[in-house]
Amino acid sequence: MQGLREQAESLRRGEVSAEELVGQALERIEEGRSLGAFRVVRAEAARNEAREAGKRLREGERLPLLGVPVAIKDDTDIAGETTPFAVKGRHPVAVRDAEVVRRLRSAGAVVVGKTTTCEIGLWPFSESATGCARNPWNPAYTPGGSSGGSAAAVAAGMVAGAVGSDGAGSIRIPAAWTGLVGIKPQRGRVSGHPHTDPFYGLTVWGPLARSVGDAALLLDVLSGSHPDDVHRLDARVSSFAEAAETEPGRLRVAVSFRTAFGVGGRLDPQVRAAVERVARRLTELGHKVFPADPDYGLVGLGLIPRGTAGVADWVEAMEGGEPEPRTLAEARMGRLVGRRLLPLAKRMDPGLRRRAGRIFRYADVVLTPTTAQLPLKVGAFDGVGWRRTQSGVAAACPYAWPWNVLGWPGMNVPAGLSKEGLPIGAQLLGHDSDEATLISLAAQLESAEGWTERRPD
Repeated sequence: MQGLREQAESLRRGEVSAEELVGQALERIEEGRSLGAFRVVRAEAARNEAREAGKRLREGERLPLLGVPVAIKDDTDIAGETTPFAVKGRHPVAVRDAEVVRRLRSAGAVVVGKTTTCEIGLWPFSESATGCARNPWNPAYTPGGSSGGSAAAVAAGMVAGAVGSDGAGSIRIPAAWTGLVGIKPQRGRVSGHPHTDPFYGLTVWGPLARSVGDAALLLDVLSGSHPDDVHRLDARVSSFAEAAETEPGRLRVAVSFRTAFGVGGRLDPQVRAAVERVARRLTELGHKVFPADPDYGLVGLGLIPRGTAGVADWVEAMEGGEPEPRTLAEARMGRLVGRRLLPLAKRMDPGLRRRAGRIFRYADVVLTPTTAQLPLKVGAFDGVGWRRTQSGVAAACPYAWPWNVLGWPGMNVPAGLSKEGLPIGAQLLGHDSDEATLISLAAQLESAEGWTERRPD
């Protein structure tokens, strides 16, 4: 399957029509229904939009993604569809597009459907009463979460690119477990509107794709602030697509296997070996690679109030929703504790950033595992209460969430396959607003590793 850039170029040259390209995507989605990647498929609407895109192309209009099919996570409003965020119940139909969907449409993309997630994005799996996403590499395993449906759709070749959201690793974790590139941008880079401060600064929207160039193109399309956003950034002078075509130069890369204070869990030896192999590859590419750990301090105190209060906000806004007990437990904690501690969490932010940011005095990029464990089995947490679910997923995924608290960019890159044939990811972490360095380094690594040709059967 062609990538986003290749599809856009084929459309511009007239080698394929938008109607054909979208039709092929809808056929692949239907063929892969057993993977559960989509909660809703906009088949009729997508075909109508493809016909309109085809007309615009024939008339000479050119946009970055005109006529290209993409998918969006089911936490994001699309006019005419509900946004249950995996919560069972009655939900109102959205009357207008979220800002990221508006930007996709402005770039000419055709949104073919909304992808499966877990309740209110809480877990690193994508299973709920509204659907269950499975991993294309082995359907007995989860593609991760909470953007697991988006990752499964791209990994299975249903679409070449999809949008996810990341509040504690929810783009990077499914990217790691499905062999994709996933970018968590700098806080404020991509608008979450109509949510003006989603999860109090934890959650950002970003791309999932097979290649760095495709992810960078999609990030360019998504980038930009809404006037009502709490966190806003100036427009970039150069594009992320340009960064993907730029040599990174000789970088200083700190390799860290340390987790943030208070979060334990066993690092799978295969994951460690895969990250160490990536570190050796970076050395071969001419970078200075050395062991060093960020000083995370009490970063967990920045996560818990924001996360639990954010869940409480979502639950209270869902008048017709019927959340499962562990989601209600998280919301209850948010009401009783999270909201009271939010002012403290915000006051801690500058100190936490100064402390963790010291590593960038002598490193340009931090390399860590994306997850501590290999993909989890589907159903591993069925019927399990809040406490056991929390402890289990914290042990599996302790590496991603600190960068959500800090607000800085991070991305997953494929690091190989386990002996069981399951993908493993490595995480590149950057300093404030420095997505470009991560993207340039990842593109160089992709050229050496050739992961775009590594696909599930």
